Amino acid sequence: QVQLVESGGGLVQAGGSLRLSCAASGSIRSINTMGWYRQAPGKQRELVAGITIGGSTNYVDSVKGRFTISRDNVKNEVYLHMNSLKPEDTAVYYCYADWMMTMGGRIEYNYWGQGTQVTVSS
Repeated sequence: QVQLVESGGGLVQAGGSLRLSCAASGSIRSINTMGWYRQAPGKQRELVAGITIGGSTNYVDSVKGRFTISRDNVKNEVYLHMNSLKPEDTAVYYCYADWMMTMGGRIEYNYWGQGTQVTVSS
């Protein structure tokens, strides 16, 4: 069974840095787009950053220049390097994969991790 497992969240002061990691486990041949969403209390979940299997990236405007997304296609992992963190970055961060091909040739859609809390204190 395929799972996405995040790690790396925590509490950091404003201006600090954190690195989130997400590992996809299971019988996976390849994953198309991976990335990160976040949801702050009382707000809708928003896309933070995404990266295609070819390495193309996109970011929400509020994190451009501060966050960097990367991935390891061999390990089926995606990372989010977050610098110059602000209190408004506080949220639960969720890893996602839009679709993946299993070793058996099956296409499976819309996988999400369980979320990791990022708290930025002022």
